[in-house]
Amino acid sequence: MKVLLVGNGGREHAMAWRLAATRGVKVLVTHGNGGTDAVARAVPVAPNDLDAVVKTARSERVDLVAVGPESPLAAGLADRLHAAGLKVFGPVQAAARIESSKAFCHEVLEAAGVPCAPARVFDDARAAMAHLATCPIPAVVKADGLAAGKGVVVATTREEAIEAAKEFMVDGALGAAGRRILIEEHVVGEEASFMVLTDGEHVLPFAPAQDHKRLNDGDLGPNTGGMGAYSPTRALPPPAQKDVVERIIRPTLAELARRGIRYQGVLYAGLMVTKDRGPMVLEFNCRFGDPESQPVFARMRGNLAEVLLACAEGRLDQVKVTFDPRVAVCVVLASDGYPGRPRLGDPISGLDEAAAQQDVVVFHAGTKRRSDGAVVTSGGRVLGVTALADSVKAARERAYDAVRRIRFDGMQFRKDIGVRSL
Repeated sequence: MKVLLVGNGGREHAMAWRLAATRGVKVLVTHGNGGTDAVARAVPVAPNDLDAVVKTARSERVDLVAVGPESPLAAGLADRLHAAGLKVFGPVQAAARIESSKAFCHEVLEAAGVPCAPARVFDDARAAMAHLATCPIPAVVKADGLAAGKGVVVATTREEAIEAAKEFMVDGALGAAGRRILIEEHVVGEEASFMVLTDGEHVLPFAPAQDHKRLNDGDLGPNTGGMGAYSPTRALPPPAQKDVVERIIRPTLAELARRGIRYQGVLYAGLMVTKDRGPMVLEFNCRFGDPESQPVFARMRGNLAEVLLACAEGRLDQVKVTFDPRVAVCVVLASDGYPGRPRLGDPISGLDEAAAQQDVVVFHAGTKRRSDGAVVTSGGRVLGVTALADSVKAARERAYDAVRRIRFDGMQFRKDIGVRSL
């Protein structure tokens, strides 16, 4: 089986690694990064070049195109692939709006009766400022469009909330993504990431995980795309997972279907598990989480290619997935300057030594290989050092032992990934 994997970040390296673990599966990846060459053949195509992706999928005669990141899905890549008669894992553009428009997502949630935080949508900056002058604080200010994980501000003061709205709507810090915003009630609890596959009818849950969004230890500092994750999480034990499927996932799919939208691919629910109201939706994403996918795929067992193909073909009820009962912890190593303007081009040492440790996988995200063979930084989030062990404590120790073997100038990482589960 031949799979073209669209994307070149940490999520895609984890997917390629798991796909290639099955004998007979050949993986192609768009551009690739400094680590994917060990498990996949890179093709010189940008993930967002939709025409080139379709052309490559045809010329390479692939059996499946699996789309990793959200931006090509939001741009309609799945639609183009379907029109070309190709099999694709990933939702069409109308379905991807569940992530590409926070306003659309909230509208769907309310119509479906799915538990979520009350929110108001604003296109006018003056109206947004007037609302923020009187609404309860803390408040959550969200950019409507795609913002690479940087479009959400949990404002603990009124001044911070107003400044976030001004940056998004007036200053244009996020471009078109921030011209419309949501102002959402702040809900308190424990966050969890719950990803399922769906072919529009059947639902196949994956193992839950917990992400760490803030840059610094203790959940301080600015929001990022994610500084680490672990799986499973005590926030979502098996009974709670079944509850989320029935009360959140299925009603959302039904509401989309009512609107004429068949959702096929990954539906990722970012949840807040509250004490009094149970799990509530903070956001939906149309792809595997990053970095959550890294510990989840480290735990997954079985033929990922067959599962993704079954999802694309509408026969998801015919396949199963299992997960290693052990815990996986992923620690993200980021460049100096992240999540703002990261420094690029710094050589990375210690990769082989770290990857040689027992039950450790080093997933590459923002890396590239120079002509002399050296691996250097090429993005904000550089690596996801992932370790498996029998407990959170042991997995943390194993992951951080591997982290200590890696060096690059300006390297920053959190030292408390998974601590809340100890």
